Amino acid sequence: MDIISILIGMSWMSAFVALLLAFFLLTVKTNNKVANRLFAAYLLLFAIDNSGLFISESFIKEHLNLEFFRWTTSALILPVFYLYIVSVCFADFRLKPKYLLHAIPFIVQNLVFARLYFVIDAEKMDFYNHHNQMPEFYSLLTMGAIQVVFYSIAVFLVLKKYRAIYQENYANPRTSLSKWLIQISVVLFTLYYLSIAKNSLRYANYELLWIWANVILQFSLLVIICWFVLKALNYPELFRGVDSKLQLAKDILPKKNENSITIKDNQNDVITSQISTLKYYMKEKEPFLDPSLTILELSNQIEIPVRDLSVLINHHMDQHFFDFVNEYRIEKAMSILKNPLKSDLTVLEILYEVGFNSKSSFNTSFKKYTNLTPTAYRNAS
Repeated sequence: MDIISILIGMSWMSAFVALLLAFFLLTVKTNNKVANRLFAAYLLLFAIDNSGLFISESFIKEHLNLEFFRWTTSALILPVFYLYIVSVCFADFRLKPKYLLHAIPFIVQNLVFARLYFVIDAEKMDFYNHHNQMPEFYSLLTMGAIQVVFYSIAVFLVLKKYRAIYQENYANPRTSLSKWLIQISVVLFTLYYLSIAKNSLRYANYELLWIWANVILQFSLLVIICWFVLKALNYPELFRGVDSKLQLAKDILPKKNENSITIKDNQNDVITSQISTLKYYMKEKEPFLDPSLTILELSNQIEIPVRDLSVLINHHMDQHFFDFVNEYRIEKAMSILKNPLKSDLTVLEILYEVGFNSKSSFNTSFKKYTNLTPTAYRNAS
């Protein structure tokens, strides 16, 4: 089997898996319909873009307008992926007319190719046979490279915002998806940047290297897409979004001006009193034992407005809500591990008892606060 056959086989396989998974995402019953549909759209666009490697030459020559249009659909792939990331991060995400702005590159590319749609077949064929040297195709590759840079920045800004909001408002480590989405975004955009480098080989005298680069990228992208979707299906708890309307503590704080006094004595007294009340409530009522505790739920329990509580913990106590709650969980776990009357409890039983629901998260947090594993701490006590 020659390299071209391998490339065609890989592209067929990639497109088939993408279409199969897209069909599943569009038909499966779920509460996360928007995110599923967006990812299905991403997979469909990927399959369309990938089909150029295995569509027969005769079909292409008979439908050149369709082929030119297929080229331009590549301008929709990253915008749809970006919207998918946003929809997964934020549970209140809804598709709105303003998101049509992401289709501007696609519209621009079609305007660039507009003249080709109406010329005679001979001119279309001449363009197709020499498209690598045509300005329209240059503009397509350039637009693609610009999109990779733009959307890689945009995606990581969204993930940064999500992580900050999550840490300030949620305390369940199992539902945090920032690490997972960062991993998949890093891998995918690495492949997209490598694809930019691969495209430059079109214009160098390295045809064999260009073909092998396509084979490697095809295989890598197939593996990544399967990993992404299978992870989403097998671990749906990773895909729980936060409310995008939640504000960070730094955004809630009042803006200072030149004539304002930073904090008055009575304000300091109020803050000190609130901190004491909060710490007493955490010790006595132990709300942290609820693994799904959020800052909104805690504010309702302690009767402090959620905005004030967010500023109190994240600004005045200089802790994320995530770390603030887990500190009490770890202290509770430490007391249990030191208690000889509870030596029969396993580490797994203890982590569930103190409010964790993941062994890996418990071990990571415990070691962060004690520099020891739970087992080592128990043995040393």
